[in-house]
Amino acid sequence: MDLIVLTPGGELFRGPVEKVTLPGVSGQFTVLPRHAALISALGPGTVSYRTGGEEKTFVVKNGFVEVNRDVVSVCAEQ
Repeated sequence: MDLIVLTPGGELFRGPVEKVTLPGVSGQFTVLPRHAALISALGPGTVSYRTGGEEKTFVVKNGFVEVNRDVVSVCAEQ
């Protein structure tokens, strides 16, 4: 699955990931490969993702995420 993270400052990350955990406005949720398509608003919190067996994180104030065909696109303000 691929993750694309865009912020007002530019592209923060683009690459393959094993999972992504996001701070949805109704609570935290995790996206795994072959996840159903969805669009969700993001609230303040931490986004974490695993790439190459290593866990990485960044903080967001708000934004949204789209999951479609094993591509997770995050547009967020930090």
